[in-house]
Amino acid sequence: MTHSITFLPHNRTVDAEPNQSLIRTAMEAGVHINASCGGTGVCGKCRILVETGQVEGGISEHLSEADREKGYRLACVARIASDCVIRVPMESQMDAGRLNARVTGRHMAKAVYSNVDELREDGLFIPPVEKIYLELDPAVEGDNQADVTRIINYLRLKHDEHRLTMNLDLIRKIPNLIREGDFKVTATIVRPVRKDGKNEIVNIEPNNTSERNFGIAVDVGTTTVYGMVIDLHTGAVPAQQGDFNSQISYGEDVISRIIFAEKGEGLATLQSKVVGTINTIIKKILKKAGVSKKEVTTITLAGNSTMTQLLLNINPTYIRKDPYVPASILYPPFHAKEIGIELAEHSIALIYPGVSSYVGGDIIAGIMAAGMYRSEELTLYMDIGTNAEIVIGHKDWMVCTAASAGPAFEGGGVKFGMRAIKGAIEDVSINPETFEPMIVTVDDEKAKGICGSGLITLAARLLDTGIIDSRGKFNRSLETQRIRQTEDIWEYVLVYEKEAGIDRDITITEPDLDNLIRAKGAMYSAALTLLDEIGLGVQDIEKIILAGGFGSYVDLESAITIGLLPEIDPGRVIYLGNGSLLGCKINTLTNAFRRDVANVVNMMTNFELASTPSYMDHYMSALFLPHTELNYFPKVKKRLELLHR
Repeated sequence: MTHSITFLPHNRTVDAEPNQSLIRTAMEAGVHINASCGGTGVCGKCRILVETGQVEGGISEHLSEADREKGYRLACVARIASDCVIRVPMESQMDAGRLNARVTGRHMAKAVYSNVDELREDGLFIPPVEKIYLELDPAVEGDNQADVTRIINYLRLKHDEHRLTMNLDLIRKIPNLIREGDFKVTATIVRPVRKDGKNEIVNIEPNNTSERNFGIAVDVGTTTVYGMVIDLHTGAVPAQQGDFNSQISYGEDVISRIIFAEKGEGLATLQSKVVGTINTIIKKILKKAGVSKKEVTTITLAGNSTMTQLLLNINPTYIRKDPYVPASILYPPFHAKEIGIELAEHSIALIYPGVSSYVGGDIIAGIMAAGMYRSEELTLYMDIGTNAEIVIGHKDWMVCTAASAGPAFEGGGVKFGMRAIKGAIEDVSINPETFEPMIVTVDDEKAKGICGSGLITLAARLLDTGIIDSRGKFNRSLETQRIRQTEDIWEYVLVYEKEAGIDRDITITEPDLDNLIRAKGAMYSAALTLLDEIGLGVQDIEKIILAGGFGSYVDLESAITIGLLPEIDPGRVIYLGNGSLLGCKINTLTNAFRRDVANVVNMMTNFELASTPSYMDHYMSALFLPHTELNYFPKVKKRLELLHR
């Protein structure tokens, strides 16, 4: 006998077997519930309210006694015991609205090639996939050369195209296609990376369709997926869209997903989920741009090493096991339909190469988009997130590494942490006399929690006002009711329940601050370790590039105050935004960029922090705000000394 389960406020009802996991039931209903830990019950993010009916289990230390009495449970460890009505609170839901917001008012980096005119000026506007119009001589008596030969000879003679090939499926179609167009056709040609490679003719269309040639760029992130349509004649971007990676339901970090992929049909499930997200985005952006699928000749994708292998249905197990080996760092072009991407049969997929298990194609795409590989300035490139990647170098050499920062920057591991969606606290100021906070939330809605950028700013303000010390511990002697002890944990009340958008006080706890300190410590110490290994110091850094969605929103002064970033002149910090997507865009516009990619991969030296002895020393020193060595942060040191006089 099955049970009927209704999810509110979605009003979706599904049947579930007795003892079935509630989180799995929600997936089957198409209802997303945040489950940062992949269903192990350790993050506490999947709170749901059982309005009617019964579930077994779901009790956790993450739920207070009051929560339990009200009927709150954790969905990932609760199991169906009867017909139920389940309410998913706002903080446990997902809202993609913020993903498509535009960042303004920042010192944004200019991509190495931001438009087609610049590519043309340098003679580099050679799209990897090009459409060429052919006006063939009709087959007549005395000129009875084969149809394929006629096409190839024309391209050689009129367009200086050599080493041309085509597959059997296309050859079968050609006789009818060229006569349908009265021997006036358009050829779609895929260019090789190597100059001595073969040009493949992948499609023939009747008549002149050469001006309708579009590419798609996709950043396949652990948390989010972004896509854009690119006109391969003008370089214009008529549409772009972002959405959450639907793999999130199976774990928010790459390790959780690798573990899930190792179970039964786990790999196939994760591959299907991410391809489903990509297809949804493609459908939306093509409709918005007024472009048909058959007009898309190429799609370029970039992601970290795990996301790339999951996308390609490649076992990622050995990425997380010593000695941390990816299946490959280079991938050949292939037809997009081979992995389930819903484009025409002739659409070619190009995958950005990576460097190691934890420095993937998204980072290569970013440093290339920023022109770092052509710059003479010693640059520190940081992509801040759960899996934080760092590159240091310039046009002659680069070193890279990845630091496991943890989920704090994306709201994970924090009691009231959340993504930067509606109601997330994103900015904070604190009165130094009364210790009362003033908050700003995303879209000015009632507060539901705090996002990563808000958490960094909050920690900086707590430190500046003396509410916390350098260890992240509260000053319990201050005269304010905001600092209190609850269930043996000290916390600071940001928003009281009566003013909040959820049914409880929103607080920041000492364990939350510990998680943030560990995350920022991992980032900063990774940068110091790289500098150490190449015999340089923080003072040698000439420019910092912050990449990724999170990097676009983080407050620079706050990041320096807590010791996340080196103390540097703000004018030397630039924000790249989604470097992975930018790199994919440029790659779609010029084959020369693809040739540079291989050279960049070869010039990069990867350091595994786990086997670099100096890393742990740097890490332990970074577990303070901003650092045990305050001379690294002279301006912050001066401020704190004035505070404690």
